Amino acid sequence: MTSIAKPPVKHPSSRTNGLGLTIRDYEGAMSTLCAGCGHDSVTAAIVQAGWELDLEPHRVGKMSGIGCSSKTTAYFMKQSHGFNSVHGRMPSVTSGASAANRGLTYIGVSGDGDSLSIGLGQLSHAIRRNVNMLYVLENNGVYGLTKGQFSASADIGSTSKKGEANEQSPIDPVLLALTLGATFVARSFSGDKKQLVPILKAGLSHKGFAIVDVISPCVSFNDHEGSTKSYAFTREHEVEAVHADFVPLRREITMPESGEDVKSVTMHDGSVVRLRSTSADYDPTNRDSAYAHVRACQARREIATGLLFVDERGRDMHDFMKTPETPLVDLPYEALCPGKGALDKLMERYR
Repeated sequence: MTSIAKPPVKHPSSRTNGLGLTIRDYEGAMSTLCAGCGHDSVTAAIVQAGWELDLEPHRVGKMSGIGCSSKTTAYFMKQSHGFNSVHGRMPSVTSGASAANRGLTYIGVSGDGDSLSIGLGQLSHAIRRNVNMLYVLENNGVYGLTKGQFSASADIGSTSKKGEANEQSPIDPVLLALTLGATFVARSFSGDKKQLVPILKAGLSHKGFAIVDVISPCVSFNDHEGSTKSYAFTREHEVEAVHADFVPLRREITMPESGEDVKSVTMHDGSVVRLRSTSADYDPTNRDSAYAHVRACQARREIATGLLFVDERGRDMHDFMKTPETPLVDLPYEALCPGKGALDKLMERYR
């Protein structure tokens, strides 16, 4: 389904940011994702973060791959630059774009399938290079566009749309990022805007690679065996006139308000996830303790959320590669093509 433009209507009393823009100026096309999809909540958080940071939309590069998550970039900052790459290749395309033009703010949106399966090597090297970008990983454990197969982040014991149980250990993107040396690692829940928006703002302001793993429920494939509302039950008790799937209208899942460190959230299929926020005395500058914290939460069947690790002293890709401050498009021809003499001198280094 093709996205449609939102009506350009603004209330005359709408608040503006430091650039004189309203929050509507940071929105994009109408979403065609399923009603209640967690990805739309992530979009709303990105819109809010960009507006609060006074980002200039035309100075933002929106990058994505393939999957439900990669449609997200169409739904915010319609005045921005954008590139929808092939499956799993968004990190390398963003690396090239950033190398050519370091003057843009890069927001990459990907999914657990796009990032942790075909794109795992791409993600790993973007972390290693410390590419200056915000990497939002919308994590729902399934391939939503291809009918709900398990992704590499699916938990052991989780069931597919057909009722099959996953028996393979998941890849945790947070532990992966910590192991590979990422300089900004965070996790949140799509329905917890109070936590997610500040994390996104921090990631956008970070120099280097900032990965935010966002647990984002899928309304179509959070399905469980035995439910009378499941696809399997319906097909066993129906007389089919045409073959079609029905996705019921659902409300987005939001985080319950409580003062507890651990919050239980009921998903669309009735399962419950337990999210633990970092405590007030948590030290996000210690990589080893961050790793230990995430593993301890896993042992208690909890999901660690919040800003888990940050290193503000890290060198980014531009420091390593000594890229020019001026975008390549603005460099004069003489600087881009210095002539045969300069090329011969360069080649002598490799003889």
